[in-house]
Amino acid sequence: MQHSKRTYVHLRNQIFDALDAAAVTSLSRPDLETQLSNAVDMLVGRDQLSVSSLAKSEYVLSMIHELVGLGPLQVLMDDESITDIMINGHKQVYIERSGLVERSEITFLDEQQLVDIAKRIADRVGRRVDESSPTCDARLEDGSRVNIVIPPVAIDGTSISIRKFRKKSIGFDELVTFGALSHEMSLILALAAKCRLNVLISGGTGSGKTTMLNAMSQYAAGRERIVTIEDTAELRLLQPHVVRLETRVAGIEGTGAITARDLVINSLRMRPDRIIVGECRGAEAFEMLQAMNTGHDGSMSTLHANSARDALARVEAMVMMATSSLPLEAIRRSIVSAVDLVVQVSRLHDGSRKVMSITEVVGMEGQSVVLEELFAFKAEPHNQEGKITGRYVTSGVMSRSVLFEKARFFGAEQQLANAIEAIELAR
Repeated sequence: MQHSKRTYVHLRNQIFDALDAAAVTSLSRPDLETQLSNAVDMLVGRDQLSVSSLAKSEYVLSMIHELVGLGPLQVLMDDESITDIMINGHKQVYIERSGLVERSEITFLDEQQLVDIAKRIADRVGRRVDESSPTCDARLEDGSRVNIVIPPVAIDGTSISIRKFRKKSIGFDELVTFGALSHEMSLILALAAKCRLNVLISGGTGSGKTTMLNAMSQYAAGRERIVTIEDTAELRLLQPHVVRLETRVAGIEGTGAITARDLVINSLRMRPDRIIVGECRGAEAFEMLQAMNTGHDGSMSTLHANSARDALARVEAMVMMATSSLPLEAIRRSIVSAVDLVVQVSRLHDGSRKVMSITEVVGMEGQSVVLEELFAFKAEPHNQEGKITGRYVTSGVMSRSVLFEKARFFGAEQQLANAIEAIELAR
């Protein structure tokens, strides 16, 4: 804000002290704006303050944002170029734009203002955040995902992390334009989704796992019944026959929690053609593998891992959380039988997000899992102006891939042949 912070706080405190909270919620935005504008004019005249018309307008807008929006954060939420907002106490606000993190000029008046906004976010979704329950996951009305941590757990002041929800899904065409993958890779992944391969999308936080899952899910057939399971609903499937399920944390009494595992088990009774788990992070992986192995081909999920092999090792560990009775070899054989492809994505240090590899799970050799890397990103040794450049290379073994057999079954041989021809021309 361009106006004096001290003057704004002086006016804000007087107006907010006189406001009736119930009246605020009942007013339309134009009416609220009119009343706030009149109050500002009256106080400026009474106290003989030197305030320009532009500053008055900024005062009113700031108060509206605080009363019915997210306060100082509202400006950042309205900026579509920002993908993440990270608040470390009332004086530090960071944003991510184009994959790069930078400090914002936006700050809060004090810690209490930040805490009030955090509690309002939690209240809107029927959750609470206070000293007895200092952490909270929530979803804003626009679908943005929010994590809140308040003192005493957050030592340096209230922390809020917001992953903004994209209003428009990004498809493969945009991802190819961004350089996240090659055109040939997009053809193969589209066919993998269409021909109902079971796919794991692996990567770190903010690497683009959900974006890739959204892009692939667009190629599921419209007649299929798809059940999605997420901690916070982010997927935007375009198919008409979709059931969206969301986990629930325990209430104030410590009861009523519904886990991802509960929802995966329940989804098997809903006659799904595909099950899509937004993120596997625990015992639900066991039921997910069971589903993949019992006719729910085309199921997909994401998880946190640094490579395709690490991803399968994480699935092993998650299955062990669900059952201790299965020997490791049986778990590995179940994974190999269930999972067809692992798509590894990453956010690089220049802020770009790329598919680092597409790997096929071939089978078992003794007690070891055999993987075949179909595509991989090879970075150039010399980067220009801090930008990572490179090229995608392929092993050229698509004719032996599981996709080859599935394409025959789904009548997509010619599409696969065209993709393989494009791959050979690009090599």
